[in-house]
Amino acid sequence: MENSSNKGTGLKVAVGILVVLFLGTAFYTLSLYNEKQENEAVLEKEKQQVMSDLNTMAKQYDVAIGENEQANQDLVEAKQRIMGLMDSLKVSQNSVNSLWGYKKKFLSLQKEMDVLLTENEKLKVENSLLATSLDSTNTQLAERNVFSDSLLVQNTQLSQVVENAAVLQTVDLKGFGVIERSSGKLIPTERARRSDKIRICFTIAKNTLVGAGDKELYVQVLDPSNNVLGANEQIEFDNKVLNYSVVSKFNYENKNLNICEFVAPSDEFEEGRYIVNVFNKKDLISSSEFTLR
Repeated sequence: MENSSNKGTGLKVAVGILVVLFLGTAFYTLSLYNEKQENEAVLEKEKQQVMSDLNTMAKQYDVAIGENEQANQDLVEAKQRIMGLMDSLKVSQNSVNSLWGYKKKFLSLQKEMDVLLTENEKLKVENSLLATSLDSTNTQLAERNVFSDSLLVQNTQLSQVVENAAVLQTVDLKGFGVIERSSGKLIPTERARRSDKIRICFTIAKNTLVGAGDKELYVQVLDPSNNVLGANEQIEFDNKVLNYSVVSKFNYENKNLNICEFVAPSDEFEEGRYIVNVFNKKDLISSSEFTLR
């Protein structure tokens, strides 16, 4: 009887210990579950806060971008990085490490936003000052346009004057007979019968309005019978035909240039008055005469 009683008592103690262990385990498990739920709630709240902060930053960028007619590329790219981070955060797992990583990225983007928005405000001020300056410039330009119109008429008239002045001119035009020795020596003479050639000399006057380079003038020598001596060839300028004795070709260097040409007779020189004309194309620029006896 006593052994049976002891066995019953031991069994009860064992059952009691098992019950205590089960209750303890159940309580610990419930505590862990509650702690997990609380942690997940905190992480979800933190996640939503980061999401809200990112959304606020995106709206600030929208305002800054909308204030400029031409979007600032830096602002656009910064907003795109924020939207990418938000998309990644939406599908992320709630964990301490993951959320801390997103918070670090958020803080970095926030610093970037502070710099970009400060620069954008500075740019707005500069653009405002530029717009004011442009308005003032446009007013001045409008006033100058009236003045420019009157200048245009004057300049047109002046350009015509300059165009007319930008032609070669000759001075000291002289013609005379010369005797040509076999040695090449030339001796001036006024005797028609002794003259071998007629020598025409003139000076090209300096004219800075005329460009330097190869030029040519047409020399015409008329004898007492009004015949054209020398080559007596023809050239046409604007429907006007010119008979010339010789073409004087030279290189003009924007300074005075002495020129001499020769005209030989077809037979013998007549006695009487000779006329020498120099043409710049169709325009007569100088004329002179001399007499051979």
